[in-house]
Amino acid sequence: MQQISTAWQALDTRRRMIAGAAAVAMFAAILALSGLAAKPRMALLYAGLEAAQAGQVVSALDQRGVSYEVKGDSIWVDAAQRDALRMSLASDGLPESGGNGYELLDTLSGFGTTSQMFDAAYWRAKEGELARTILSNHEIRAARVHIANPVGQGFRNTVRPTASVTVTTVNGGLSPPQAKALKYMVSSAVSGMRPEDVSIIDSASGLVSVGDDTPQRSNDMRAAELRRNAERVLEARVGYGNAVVEVAVDTVTEREAVTERRIDPQTRVAISTDSEERKRQDSNNRSGATTVASNLPEGNGANDSRSQSQDNETRERTNYEVSETTREVVRDPGDIKRLTVAVLVDGVEGKDDKGQPTTAPRSDEEIAALHDLVASAVGFDEARGDVITIRSMPFRPLEATGTEATGGFLASQSFDLMRMAEIGVVALVVLILGLFVVRPMLLQRREPALPAPSGGAGLPVPVADSLPAMAAPAMAMPAMAPMAEPELVMPSFGMADISLPGETVGAMEGDPVARLRTLIQQRRAESAEILRGWMETPDREV
Repeated sequence: MQQISTAWQALDTRRRMIAGAAAVAMFAAILALSGLAAKPRMALLYAGLEAAQAGQVVSALDQRGVSYEVKGDSIWVDAAQRDALRMSLASDGLPESGGNGYELLDTLSGFGTTSQMFDAAYWRAKEGELARTILSNHEIRAARVHIANPVGQGFRNTVRPTASVTVTTVNGGLSPPQAKALKYMVSSAVSGMRPEDVSIIDSASGLVSVGDDTPQRSNDMRAAELRRNAERVLEARVGYGNAVVEVAVDTVTEREAVTERRIDPQTRVAISTDSEERKRQDSNNRSGATTVASNLPEGNGANDSRSQSQDNETRERTNYEVSETTREVVRDPGDIKRLTVAVLVDGVEGKDDKGQPTTAPRSDEEIAALHDLVASAVGFDEARGDVITIRSMPFRPLEATGTEATGGFLASQSFDLMRMAEIGVVALVVLILGLFVVRPMLLQRREPALPAPSGGAGLPVPVADSLPAMAAPAMAMPAMAPMAEPELVMPSFGMADISLPGETVGAMEGDPVARLRTLIQQRRAESAEILRGWMETPDREV
């Protein structure tokens, strides 16, 4: 403190103002940066909420007295309290997701509720529950479900409900597998609805196509499955990474129905026999003309004539069944029309006579065995025109294109970079202010008194009457009145600290003025400081 006080008294008014302003600025910077460093680290509580949902969360935070920050559609709180706040808000049902669900039905009373009102509330509750289920996926930020349930009409046998789902994802868009899952989830929750009756709409990319009905996607999926089957079989023999399989699937793109009927007349089978026999016998008696003699008792009235006939007929019928073959072939789109498989396996590693590593192709017996395995794995059908090609060739080794990225020393350490940066800025500001403000102030102090010469006490301050005139006219000092007090004593100069020639030392032993002059020449800077101090000392009346 004595040094600081001495340095402060040695400064003029301008320097004192500059030093004061620098000190105030230093302390203000230290306080500001200390407050910044002591500020709690903020973490994201919720983001992407609707205005109503965000307002409810902010109101709940105000009631709890929690400090928070709102940045756009994001709410930030202290990182140490974030998890506890999420659990606390979730217990209060915040933030609300997907609207109301089946709790809408609790508000309906039996009095004054018509069937139309109940149906409308039921479908609203169904939509809300489905939206809640969709929002349980962390990749979906918002979801709306709309269900159209047509009312039954006359002369219409089947009336199916339809639905549309609009989603907003956190990053990117909705993938076809996710859209397919949503289709099946919504259709399974509504009675009579099929997956194709559900439309999935992404707010970023529009209508999402599942892609199951596209032939190209079906071919790619089938080819990938067959390729995996073949690779799994080959790698068990040749090793992982030593076999490359490519499968091309040619499918039927049109629907074809072929009906074939064949009748062989050479092959017949009797299935039934009918036999019919007819006999007919006929007799005919003819009489003469009627006369008077015919009326006489004994007269021969007329001459009679008689004829007979007999007919026999036999008929037999045999029914035969002719051999008949009916063949019907139906080909739907997506059926495999032709399969092509290409397989490339690595050779067998070995060494030649000189001990150098070599790679030789595999034997024909092994290639044939691999061919049979691949044919069984992919479902080879020669009648269909399938082709399998297997070749054994040495693989070219992969060349390294770079170095592997590894984590440094700081990667395994858990540091808060923002907090370290704040502390570093505070330390840097304090260091700069200390070096360029405080240190110059401390250096502006009076120099220590010069040591007295060895063997003698301090000399009294010579006045103008006792000091001889200097050799140089510029060094002549004005006459000064003798002062009673304070008695200023010349500091003692230690002769041991001064290296002077031998004759100079001998001359100084007898003449004090010569000795003072010699010391001034040896220590000019210190002498100038002493004279400056004398000049700045206020005059006192004697």
